[in-house]
Amino acid sequence: MFIKNDQVKEVVCGEGIRRKVLAYNQEMMMCEITFSKGAVGEMHSHPHTQTTYVLDGVFEFTIGEEKSVVYKGDSLLMPAGVPHGTVALEDGVLLDVFSPMREDFL
Repeated sequence: MFIKNDQVKEVVCGEGIRRKVLAYNQEMMMCEITFSKGAVGEMHSHPHTQTTYVLDGVFEFTIGEEKSVVYKGDSLLMPAGVPHGTVALEDGVLLDVFSPMREDFL
């Protein structure tokens, strides 16, 4: 029920990208993703609905055919099956929530 961030294992999931899987159950999962400036979250899609909150930094996101620069405090919605990706324009941290959970992250 209580997940202590300093006790969560961090996984390198790309050059300049690190992920921590935080609280989750079968219905949803929360992850903290840390990006170094210039790191690229490649375009991809998955069967999960995803929301993202920008905890820190500046990112250029592409969702489907739309592109936008987002800043600390902004949030995004990636519908299931829609291609999306990002580039970190400066060091930053994202909070991703998936529904249902991402079994491939465990």
